[in-house]
Amino acid sequence: MSAGLMGRQAERAALSQFVEAVRRGEGRAMVVRGEAGVGKTVLVDDLARLASGSGCQVIRAVGVQSEMELAFAGLHQLCAPVLDQVKGIPGPQDHALRTAFGLADGPPPDRFLVGLGVLSLLSELAGERPVICVVDDEQWLDRASVQALGFAARRLAADRVGLLFAAREPGAELVGLPELEIGGLPADDARALLATALAGPLDERVRELIIAETRGNPLALLELPRGLSQAELAGGFGLPGVTSLAGRIEDSFTRRLATLPAPTRQMLLVAAADPSGDRALVWRAARRLGIPVQHADAAVQAGLVEFGLLVRFRHPLVRSAVYQSARESDRRAAHAALAEVTDPELDPDRRAWHRAQAADGPDEDVAAELESSAGRAQARGGMAAAAAFLERSVLLTADPVRHTERALAAAQVNMQAGAFGQVLELLDRADAASLDEFQQARAELLRANVAFASGLGNGTAELLLKAGRLLEPFDLNLTRETYLSAMGAAFVTGQLSERGVLSEICRAAEALPVSPGEPRPLDLLLHGHAVLIMDGHAAAVPIMKQAAKVLTGIPVEDVLRWGWMATNAHPIVWDFEGFRGICERQVRLVREAGALAQLPLYLNQLGIVCPWMGDLAGTAALVAETESVATAIGSPIAPFTLMRLQTLQGREAEASAPITSAIEQSAAGGQGIATAWAHWMAAVLYNGLGRYEEAASVAGLAVTESLDPHFMAIWPLPELVEAAALSGDLESAGRAMERLTASTRPAGTDWALGIEARCRALLSDGADAEDLYTTAITCLGQTEVRPELARAHLLYGEWLRRARRRTDSRAQLRTAHRLFEEMGMEAFATRAARELRATGATVTKRAVTAPSTLTAQEATIARLARDGHSNPEIGTQLFLSARTVEWHLRKVFTKLGIGSRNELRAALVRHGLDSH
Repeated sequence: MSAGLMGRQAERAALSQFVEAVRRGEGRAMVVRGEAGVGKTVLVDDLARLASGSGCQVIRAVGVQSEMELAFAGLHQLCAPVLDQVKGIPGPQDHALRTAFGLADGPPPDRFLVGLGVLSLLSELAGERPVICVVDDEQWLDRASVQALGFAARRLAADRVGLLFAAREPGAELVGLPELEIGGLPADDARALLATALAGPLDERVRELIIAETRGNPLALLELPRGLSQAELAGGFGLPGVTSLAGRIEDSFTRRLATLPAPTRQMLLVAAADPSGDRALVWRAARRLGIPVQHADAAVQAGLVEFGLLVRFRHPLVRSAVYQSARESDRRAAHAALAEVTDPELDPDRRAWHRAQAADGPDEDVAAELESSAGRAQARGGMAAAAAFLERSVLLTADPVRHTERALAAAQVNMQAGAFGQVLELLDRADAASLDEFQQARAELLRANVAFASGLGNGTAELLLKAGRLLEPFDLNLTRETYLSAMGAAFVTGQLSERGVLSEICRAAEALPVSPGEPRPLDLLLHGHAVLIMDGHAAAVPIMKQAAKVLTGIPVEDVLRWGWMATNAHPIVWDFEGFRGICERQVRLVREAGALAQLPLYLNQLGIVCPWMGDLAGTAALVAETESVATAIGSPIAPFTLMRLQTLQGREAEASAPITSAIEQSAAGGQGIATAWAHWMAAVLYNGLGRYEEAASVAGLAVTESLDPHFMAIWPLPELVEAAALSGDLESAGRAMERLTASTRPAGTDWALGIEARCRALLSDGADAEDLYTTAITCLGQTEVRPELARAHLLYGEWLRRARRRTDSRAQLRTAHRLFEEMGMEAFATRAARELRATGATVTKRAVTAPSTLTAQEATIARLARDGHSNPEIGTQLFLSARTVEWHLRKVFTKLGIGSRNELRAALVRHGLDSH
């Protein structure tokens, strides 16, 4: 055992258990955390030896501080050597990895798709034998690599893969992973280790002081006594705590460096300035500086560095001490020599970075080279790296015009990387006086987009309006997108105080010149919104019908830019089939494009469709998928679909918590649409429970609180009409009916006319009411909106019972009760059963098998497998490896008592989990 492993029995046992779990087929991730010098590297080296000896394949990567700006550098270290060993990675993931590594051309891959590719690569590699991935000094890994590895680490399940990270302070991407914290050695072990570093005896009091000062840190115990005389040691080692322990260790290395010959220190500086560890490259750069390679011998003999196949410093603090103790002019000279010997064809980005570090002032040639490197990083999906290259190019640019343009470009890339604070800092740094009008417009658009993406709420629509106005003279298409986004921001914010801003946006949009030729989808959508807001449904419906026809075919590029607003046209014209079609298409396109960061938004839109079809099992699966995606990408999302599911199920105890939470959080975050949605959901819940006064109150809030003319201004109205009418408030019901008719009558679809007839029947008597109820059932029967049809049967049956037509009433109520039970709408089923009993009928609950024990994720996998999707396809959709999908399916088969995929359909029906 090495000296650094003294007293590490508990830590070694934990790491041994980690390896054994992976060998058993349990995916594991762990962060080994501790201060500099505490022995993390020694422990992970020991783990690597243990894993290799037990039959595991070990692959490694090490973070290097000066390499943090090179996109996917760490991931390339880890995965590129084994990429060609694996053939089973799904095509889009394989292409994403190869693009990230610069091995293939294509659009920039989504960072989460790269992470999924890493997961698949490691899982397939582990098919032969277990794989242990060791990443040391994670705190210095480039951000793109950490994001991909953190993503993969959270998705390991039945994969024989272990991901071990060693870090001083792990990055945010690893927060929440299991941690093994490494502290100092116990006192007895610390004394034993200290004795190995001393040339002679030491006063006991001073020895205890050293142990206390170092807190048992092994590197400190070994390093700090070096270079100190017996007199200095005898005089007391401890100094006031003005310097961190890492700083004192580095100072100790610096003192040792000072004893080396000047050429040796220069050789070490060249090695410290190069993150690749390429010995041949270091030798060439040293010769460029006139340093013979034999001057490395003194550093090797001092135990500071190894010049093997790779250059390896004894510890990162040695590299830091070498670099930081050198004069600035010497550092620039080292970088200049490294740049000269770095191949501009094979490694242009590292060469550009060295040239940038060598520059002692503005240098347009280097700035342009960095700009090219940024373009290459961006093409590989390394947005953080691209931003770093551009930011450095800004610092090296003297020309004010180019300085401003590069600052804006850097801000734009930081926006794509999600570094919103850096965007604003770069915009502030840009010289406002040097901005031309187009640059000013782009700057304002970036500020507005930061506000919108950050969820800052109030004022975002106004910022987007301002940016759009500034863009008008330069880019009409971007202006239209900006005005559309401004409308969307106003809808999301939902603050009535912004009604004036919304009107201004509409006037600005309508004042734009008409595009030549046939109106494009974007033109129609923007025009339709403006007319809807300014002139109402009757005027807007013809435009929106035209828009609805063409929006279902927009290319994926438009879907990713403004497609989140494209689903609005179909609800305006009450076209449910079109609404379902566009939502399903956009989810498919976003998945295929690998734009996983945007997927939760589109899944939430699909989550509006499924419940309206009565597909509550499918909705539950969609909730599970949305949560899986949001968790995988670290992006929380409002539980709109979950609320819709729970309110239709009628489970008050479960539904109340997310409704209350949404109202509280949306009020704090300026997301008025979430408040309106929650009140709408509460209205559905209370109507199902038969608490009509409560339903009327919250439905009224949903209608009045929102600026959104599509969803929140229409969908709560039927709830308000029903609740107000059944609670005796006919005046409120009548007002709501007028607003509803203004929307349904111009649309004229079966969905619209069915809902209108059902609501109007509540305010009618005699033959008129009966005709309206039968019309509602006929119209809604032509649609896919089964819950609305069931509610029409329910209301008609209730009306017939009050008219003392018991036989007719029972027929309608039995139909309603059957439909509600089939869909799992428990509260409405109970309401129908109560009405049936009031007619004197006996109610028999539908016989179903006991509730399935499948988890939400297992149910989702089972449904996808039933529909013919392969394990890799299911894994891609749910961010799992194909092996983990197979593992889940085995559990599904066991729980459902079946033996193959062919039996899934019947088993899911039997357990009430089938949506068809």
